[in-house]
Amino acid sequence: MSDERIVSATEVIKADAATIFEYIADPAKQPLWDGNDNLGSAEPGQRVHAVGDVFTMTITKPAKRENHVSEFEEGRRIAWMPAPVGEEPPGHVWAWRLEPVDGGTSVTHVYDWTRLQDGPRLDKASKMTSDNLRASIVRLRDLVEGSEQETS
Repeated sequence: MSDERIVSATEVIKADAATIFEYIADPAKQPLWDGNDNLGSAEPGQRVHAVGDVFTMTITKPAKRENHVSEFEEGRRIAWMPAPVGEEPPGHVWAWRLEPVDGGTSVTHVYDWTRLQDGPRLDKASKMTSDNLRASIVRLRDLVEGSEQETS
């Protein structure tokens, strides 16, 4: 039985996991590939290195969010729970999983709102689809594969 409050998308990117991971783990690079046009900017120097790290992002509302890193394995997986600055995360999680495969890396993007309790956010969360997540993967793919060609 699947839970409709966990949405995901998976695509293969023709690059190694370490290269792809640098675009995900560095918040300053995230607005470059955000397929939901929700991320405005992040100050450089916030690259994630461990569970418990917190990075700040300005979203397009405009508002600032603190993102609390809840999963981390260098080059393989990362997840964070966004929250208004100074507040506890309301319960939704953005996650990325990278798995080396022949010809590149299988990249899975997950949005999990099973623990979200905040009424106003529930409506927005319920509208998140795998196509929304795939849009971020596609932008990430175009960015990474384009940079790989430039360095070849």
